[in-house]
Amino acid sequence: VQLQASGGGLVQPGDSLRLSCVVSERTYGLGWFRQAPGKEREFVTAITWSGGVTYYADSVKGRFTIFRDIAKNTVYLQMSSLKPEDTAVYYCAASRYRTLSQSTYDYAYWGQGTQVTVSS
Repeated sequence: VQLQASGGGLVQPGDSLRLSCVVSERTYGLGWFRQAPGKEREFVTAITWSGGVTYYADSVKGRFTIFRDIAKNTVYLQMSSLKPEDTAVYYCAASRYRTLSQSTYDYAYWGQGTQVTVSS
């Protein structure tokens, strides 16, 4: 499974940004993670391809929305009301098992990451 993430950039606090992740084949679900400098990679959100069940980290609930386009094998991460603490490299990953998980160990395939910088 190959994943290609894109859409990152430099934005100001309060702005919006949409990330995309195109996959070569669908597994059970797809997750977004992020990693800031000097910090561990952390879970952001995930979605199942079938049924579109979603799961969000508390830190992004109400600001970020994950959705998928099955015909395009693409999952999107719509980010709104961005804060400086959202600055990180964002990675998409395909699930290893038939479950939505916050753990990086439960994701078998990873994209290359896209940088999001929120700064005034």
